[in-house]
Amino acid sequence: MTHHYLTLEGVSYVLPDGTTLFHDLNEQFDHRPTGMVGRNGAGKTVLARILSGALQPTTGHCQRSGAVHYLAQQIAQPDNATLAGLAGMQSTLDALKRIEAGSTEIADFDALGDRWDIEQQLQTELERNGLGHLDAMTPANRLSGGEAMRVTLIGALLSNTDFLILDEPTNHLDRPNRIALIEQLKRWPRGLLVISHDRQLLDAMERIVELSSLGLRSYGGNYSFYEQSKQQEREGAIKQLDHLKAERRREEQNLRDQREKLEKRQASGNRTAKQANQAKILLGRQKNRSEGSAGKLQQQQSAARELLSQRVFEAEQQLEENTEIALHQLPVSNISHKRIAELDNVELPFVSGATRFVSISLTGQQRLGLVGPNGYGKSTLLKILSGQLQPLSGTCKMFTEGVYLDQQLSNLDPEQTVLEQIRLANPVMPEGDLRMRLAQLGLDLSKITVASGTLSGGEGLKAALACVLYADPPAQLLMLDEPSNHLDLPSLNALEAMLRSYQGALVVVSHDDRFMDNIGLTNRLIATNQGWQFEQV
Repeated sequence: MTHHYLTLEGVSYVLPDGTTLFHDLNEQFDHRPTGMVGRNGAGKTVLARILSGALQPTTGHCQRSGAVHYLAQQIAQPDNATLAGLAGMQSTLDALKRIEAGSTEIADFDALGDRWDIEQQLQTELERNGLGHLDAMTPANRLSGGEAMRVTLIGALLSNTDFLILDEPTNHLDRPNRIALIEQLKRWPRGLLVISHDRQLLDAMERIVELSSLGLRSYGGNYSFYEQSKQQEREGAIKQLDHLKAERRREEQNLRDQREKLEKRQASGNRTAKQANQAKILLGRQKNRSEGSAGKLQQQQSAARELLSQRVFEAEQQLEENTEIALHQLPVSNISHKRIAELDNVELPFVSGATRFVSISLTGQQRLGLVGPNGYGKSTLLKILSGQLQPLSGTCKMFTEGVYLDQQLSNLDPEQTVLEQIRLANPVMPEGDLRMRLAQLGLDLSKITVASGTLSGGEGLKAALACVLYADPPAQLLMLDEPSNHLDLPSLNALEAMLRSYQGALVVVSHDDRFMDNIGLTNRLIATNQGWQFEQV
């Protein structure tokens, strides 16, 4: 079997504003299933586009030994697109239809190749993935976010490409479809690169590469191995840096001691010479010798300091230029016995089946996770609680105001800067404090003073989170719909820690099992074919 590869040779990329995103990357991606990780804004998507041939590097080269299929994390759905177009198969199916209608054009046969059963393959995969109610001509704008992602993944896996690059493929996928995708990728026989923050998916990879300020580093194992290796690597680098700094302090003290001893000898010699009434010419020679010794010592000490500083600098370069991601605790007053919401036989719009009706009561510091397959009404229920939608029937009583973050980040105005929007959300806190909190989320001045619509997916989510979490007054009820999508792993850890310490009521929709396990839920409301099932955690 032929193994295909992608090779980076001295690849660099400079943004239009002159910022270097990454520099002199050298790496080969082979037949091993590989996961790529890195901070939001590190350039993972740009690098994926370079690897696929969709974007040219500023300097360097990318070599490809075969065809590459790249699946972007943002799914474009033109108004007139069909399901086949979303799957990347429209031109192939159109060529097949023209041939069946009598076309003898060489271009049509080239477009089709040997894929005479492509339409049957597509329908078979749709049925196998629980999408049998759809077909090739279904309008793409009728699909939910999860359905659209599954269709694009089906198209990618049917592409017969030599190398598959997937950018955040599990975003919007429910738990069963995440597991199904992982199993499908385990069976993928050719080159595979997955850019993801999904720890379960990354654990299915054979190696992890990390894109950071240090460049690309390869770790020969899955995510758990990478995480352990990364921790050991960082601890070792910190220990070495501390050792060299301590050595520099000791050497600098030795240099100061040497200089003080020389100065004392010079002063003592000068006093002795004057007392002995030595001739002026002899005194001058002694002074010159003394000054020469001092100058020589100064040169030696300067060289020694430079060497020590260089060793410390080199050790510092082994530490990634990462600012720790932090989220501040929200100062929510004690509401442990307060009623939050009551839903009595509420009928959800746009939902069919047993989960169409729901009755729940939320109190105090209850922390509720909404879980279950796509299309069962989880996001709709959140919109009812937040007042974005009205129930078709039944009663919904809210006893406190909450804040709501949806998957589309609707609370962000793409035309306004992040700084403008967070100041509107919290006009009380000094601007300097707001800037500091954004910086602690990894959003520096260059990110918060441009239109938020220009930010990457992860950066946009951080900005939206900041506007929701740091609003004044602080929310007594947080409603979050897939808040872990797009977040890099350090930011995800920070969000988990903040939510664990949050003292208000919490309702979260997520398909990320580890995230849900890590935020301290008190209850789960599970959407099933038999209806909503409420359980203690």
